[in-house]
Amino acid sequence: MGNTRRIAAVVAGMALIVPLSATTSAQPSDDRTVYEISGTSAEDRTALARSGADVLGVRDGTVTLIAGPAEVSAARAKGLDLTELGGVEELLAERNPDVRTSANDFPAGDEDYHTYAEVTEELERAVAEHGDIASLSSVGDSHEGRALHLLKISDNVAQDEDEPEVLFTCNQHAREHLTTEMCLRIVERFTDGYGSDPVVTELVDTREILVVPTVNPDGAEYDISGGYYHGWRKNRDGSGTDLNRNWGYQWGCCGGSSSWPSSDTYRGTSAFSAPETAALAAFVDSRVVGGEQQITAHIDFHTYSELVLWPFGYTYADTAPDMTREQAQRFQDVGTAMAASNGYTPQQSSDLYITDGSVNDWMWGEHGILSLTFEMYPASGGGLDGFYPPDEVIEPETRRNDEAVQILLEEAGNPMP
Repeated sequence: MGNTRRIAAVVAGMALIVPLSATTSAQPSDDRTVYEISGTSAEDRTALARSGADVLGVRDGTVTLIAGPAEVSAARAKGLDLTELGGVEELLAERNPDVRTSANDFPAGDEDYHTYAEVTEELERAVAEHGDIASLSSVGDSHEGRALHLLKISDNVAQDEDEPEVLFTCNQHAREHLTTEMCLRIVERFTDGYGSDPVVTELVDTREILVVPTVNPDGAEYDISGGYYHGWRKNRDGSGTDLNRNWGYQWGCCGGSSSWPSSDTYRGTSAFSAPETAALAAFVDSRVVGGEQQITAHIDFHTYSELVLWPFGYTYADTAPDMTREQAQRFQDVGTAMAASNGYTPQQSSDLYITDGSVNDWMWGEHGILSLTFEMYPASGGGLDGFYPPDEVIEPETRRNDEAVQILLEEAGNPMP
C-alpha cells in the first residue's frame, strides 16, 4: 500500500528538536532500568506487574521489564534474579539516531512507518481507488481531537448487510507502531486484492471487515515527537491512561492494573474514562442490531513476544461464569490454528500475568465476540528495542499474519457453542 519512503531534510541544530531528557511531558522518573528475569511463573509476573514494574515482553518464562528501585527490591524479596540490561534513557538513546529527520516524523531509518497524517492519507487513498468496496468514517475522537479512523471493507459497502462483521484494532499502546502497519496491511490486502485474489474476493463478498488502524493516535504521535522514540505507552490525557486496562468488563477487579496515575498500567478514574476506549466501545455497542451483536470476531494487535492470546485475562481459570468449557475450547482451537500459521505461541492471556479491564475480556464478556490479541514481532527484544524494530520488517512481519487473519475471517461465520 503506497508505503513510499519519505525524504526528509535534515537540518543541523534544529532548536525544536530536544533530547528525551529535556521533554516536559509526564514521564516516569529517570531512575528506571530495564531488566530480564528468567524462569518466572505467571504468578511471579503478576506480582511484578502489581509492584509497579512495566512488563515489556515475555518469552518462555523470561520476562523483560522496566523497574525502579522499589520494584527491584520487591522482585529480589521474592527471590527473583534480575539481569540489568541498561537504563531506560540509555537504551532509548542507543535506538535513537544521532541525526534527526523532522520533528513530526519517525527517527531516521524508520521513515517507512506511517505517522497519523500518513495513515489518514493511506485510508483516503484506499477509498479513492476502491470506493465500491471501501468507506472511511470515524468511531469518535481522541483526547487531543484526532479522528479514530474506521475503514469498512465489503462488497456492498454502503449497506448494512446481514453478514458477519470482523473488527481489527491496532495501536492501543502508543509505542507499538508495527501494529498500525498490520492494520494497513489488512486494508491493502482486502482492497487491492479484491477481484483478482479469489480468497480475498470471497471474504469481502461474505463479510464486513472493519479496521481501526490507531486507537491511540495521540500517544503514537507523542512517541515519535522530535524525531525521537520516547518509549510511551498510554494515551495523552493528563499523565496518561493505559487504554488496555480501561475497558469496562472486570475493570480494576483483580490486581491486573494500577490505580496510580504515574503507572504504565494506570486504569483511569473509571471504566471508559479515556475517550478512545469510550468511543470504540460505543461503536461496538452500536453494532447490536435487533438484539444480536453483528461483530462476531476481533483481533487486537500489540507488540511484542509473538503470542496469540485469548480471554480471560482477569483470572487464571480457563472457565468462568461467562466462559463455558466448550467456549474456552473454541478459543483454544482457533488461537492454536492461527498460531500454527504464523509461528506464534498460543495461550490464555492470564498465562502471561493477570490483567483486568482489557479489550478482549470486554469484547467476549460483554458481547460474546471471539476476541483475541496478537503480540507481534519480535519474540524477544532485549528491552525497549522490541517496540522499535527497523522498518525493513514491516512487510514480512505483517504478511506473516495473512493466513491467521484469513482464519479469523472464516471462523467469524461459525457460531460460538
